[in-house]
Amino acid sequence: MSSDTWLSKINWSEDGLIPVIAQEAGSGKVLMVAWMNRDALKLTVEKGEAVYWSRSRKKLWHKGEKSSHTQKVKEIYLDCDEDVLLLIVEQTGGIACHTGRHSCFFQKLEGNEWIVAAPVVKNPEEIYSK
Repeated sequence: MSSDTWLSKINWSEDGLIPVIAQEAGSGKVLMVAWMNRDALKLTVEKGEAVYWSRSRKKLWHKGEKSSHTQKVKEIYLDCDEDVLLLIVEQTGGIACHTGRHSCFFQKLEGNEWIVAAPVVKNPEEIYSK
């Protein structure tokens, strides 16, 4: 029996992807939503750090490869429909979002306006400068 049979339990989308929610271990805060393919999930398990599939760049993306803000994976859960993953992670550097914020969910609907509800922790130009 193949050691990858656990991957077959997942209901992958037609394009071979599954949405992934990254939740912070300590606070329970949802940090981001991304996508994985089979290779990304296998690498995540092997490395113990989140590796996603970038739909825009069409390539694997090791979270933190440019910013050093990696996500150490503590636990992985599959939902009841077997089509969404939940990663419980420790977020290195306290920044998950490419905007330099703690979480990607920083825009809050108040009335009928989106307001910025979380500060920039670090200027993205400082994070992604070469």
